[in-house]
Amino acid sequence: MQDPVGFDAATGSRTELLAPAVAQIARESDAHVVAVYLLPPGEQVVRLAMLIGAPQEFVVHWARVALAAPVPVADAVREQRLVWVGSREEMARRYPRPALVLPYDFTVAAAPITTGTTAWGALLLLWPGSHPPQLTPHERDMIMAACHRLGLLLQQTADDGHPVLPDPEPRILSPRRARVPGPAEAAAAFDFAERLPWGCCALDLEGRFSYVSATAADLLGAGVPDLLGAVPRQALPWLDDPVVEDRYRAAVLSHQPTSFTALRPPDRWLSFQLYPDASGMSVRITPAASAHAADAPELRHPAYPAAPGRATALYHLMHLAATLTEAVGVQDVVERVADQVMPAFAAQALALMTAEEGRLRIIGHRGYTAELMDRFDAAPLTSDTPAVHVLTTGIPSFFATFAELKRAYPPAVLQDDMGAWAFLPLITSGHPVGSLVLAYERPHPFPPDERAVLTSLAGLIAQAVDRARLYDTKQALAHSLQAGLLPRRLPSVPGLEVAARYLPATRGVNVGGDFYDLIRLDTDIVAAAIGDVQGHNMNAAALMGQVRTAVHATAGAAPGDVLARTNRLLTDLDPGLFTSCLYVHLDLGHHAACLASAGHPPPLLRHPDGHTDVLDVPPGLLLGIDSAADYPATEVPLPPGSVLALYTDGLVESAGIDIEDATQDLADQLAHAELRTMDALADALIHHAHRSGPRGDDVALLLIHPQSSP
Repeated sequence: MQDPVGFDAATGSRTELLAPAVAQIARESDAHVVAVYLLPPGEQVVRLAMLIGAPQEFVVHWARVALAAPVPVADAVREQRLVWVGSREEMARRYPRPALVLPYDFTVAAAPITTGTTAWGALLLLWPGSHPPQLTPHERDMIMAACHRLGLLLQQTADDGHPVLPDPEPRILSPRRARVPGPAEAAAAFDFAERLPWGCCALDLEGRFSYVSATAADLLGAGVPDLLGAVPRQALPWLDDPVVEDRYRAAVLSHQPTSFTALRPPDRWLSFQLYPDASGMSVRITPAASAHAADAPELRHPAYPAAPGRATALYHLMHLAATLTEAVGVQDVVERVADQVMPAFAAQALALMTAEEGRLRIIGHRGYTAELMDRFDAAPLTSDTPAVHVLTTGIPSFFATFAELKRAYPPAVLQDDMGAWAFLPLITSGHPVGSLVLAYERPHPFPPDERAVLTSLAGLIAQAVDRARLYDTKQALAHSLQAGLLPRRLPSVPGLEVAARYLPATRGVNVGGDFYDLIRLDTDIVAAAIGDVQGHNMNAAALMGQVRTAVHATAGAAPGDVLARTNRLLTDLDPGLFTSCLYVHLDLGHHAACLASAGHPPPLLRHPDGHTDVLDVPPGLLLGIDSAADYPATEVPLPPGSVLALYTDGLVESAGIDIEDATQDLADQLAHAELRTMDALADALIHHAHRSGPRGDDVALLLIHPQSSP
């Protein structure tokens, strides 16, 4: 069913609200592929919501893109800038993974969709490689205007309480036809194609035959009814070849004609010319005297047809190999394996297990329920099960039906309602790592080519899992160090409500130099400190511990003296790292605070009536630079009902956003937030920071809320 703007729109999803805007962008830009990615609240992954100009099969690996991934759309959102890649060579240099799996001649623009400091996602456009190496000013203005319109639409729906969120599967749109032929014109076009002396056919956007002339059917050796609606490699197994897949992808993504020759068994060579446009592909088929008669790549008849296609499976395998090089922790590997393997091999469920302390532990799954996985978790390596057997023997097992599984393992009981299984051992360098289970809802034959690819794939996954487990072990040690250096709990002070949050950076070893502290000095005297040591490594964390200890030891002196003494200690130590710090002396009896800063971001003060100020505290030099540095103090009133917010720059710094604008935006959020509890307020401020843009630095936040005189 066609919607008013000429797109196939499924019902019940608010992503359809984007369709008119995407239609307009496609018309104005002349891009042959247009995609909109959305950033769901609180997530670090952008999801493909809407696409025009490419089959869903082509984007299955790009439907979920981590913000940390080195690809144009992630850079656009993370750095809040327009990313332009003007040639195939530039793509290979700047973005090796996309260039490896999509080695075709096209250009790319990716731009962030924002309103103010809120990031909603990104717009992605592809042009043929014939596009000039630079965007024209008109194109750049058009892209930014399109992102502005999309941002306003997304902001409006969110403000109305009905935000547009991506569907589980991206919405694939069909372009509007320039004109629709009448019955007589359509019949004349049909007669014209049938009269041509060569074969001609058409493929829709999903690569299925939508028209086949009688001559083409004769050349292909199949009947027209058998071809219509079928994918070429499925209807004609001799076309299931990497060269065919490569040429087809090249035509779709580069939007330029391509060609190849293929051998129709036993001895008939055919030449294929592919002519793409936004609606699909026109194909011209002619006889060729031999493989060398046409200036095109040669195909050889594959020994076995594979499902879902040998060429497609190899493409997915190459993509998995590339993406696993970027995986870090075990859960990252699980997500990437599930994202890549299940669509590549048309599986409905997956479970990944590792061998730990004599048992097989399930570390991730997709398509299975958690309750079902709990039944199989922690199976001893002495048990007689397929997952244990393939791990201990190193030999994969394939069961096309439950009857085959039952014959091999008589105690087996059908518990997952699946119809076929592949059990693959994960072994690297002779060391057993775990097992991978792929399950299918219906019986599945597992032809030889597919078994070989799955076995190779298991080896890649085993190496990734092994690296990820080592990474996770290092991460656990880092987190233990971080936890040991930060206060276990803040002291309880009558009449004072406090809350603190610490979030490590998203890259590196996830340990850094941000710290906070609250020190009770007397009945109504409290000291607070927050600081940021340069770096995100063990050295930064160790120095953070020394700074916090020095501040704690001198707390109670005048704020400027506390920072001066700590500064002299750091310059004597000469650690090669600098530290920012804000120290606050709180006099709850007199409702006042005295503050001194060593190059730290300014604190925020929300007054009892709700209005919020960014406090002007003179910033002294960073600690550790000059032993003679002076740190002037500032006194401000701190009446009951006010909120003092101390934070590190990770809460407000984001690529492409002015730091003063981001600080004022944080102050506005504090001013309008509900004061239920300080914990709820801290969570709200952290959530807003992540919603307004990705963060690449540690975040520390300390909220202080005097309620009444002690």
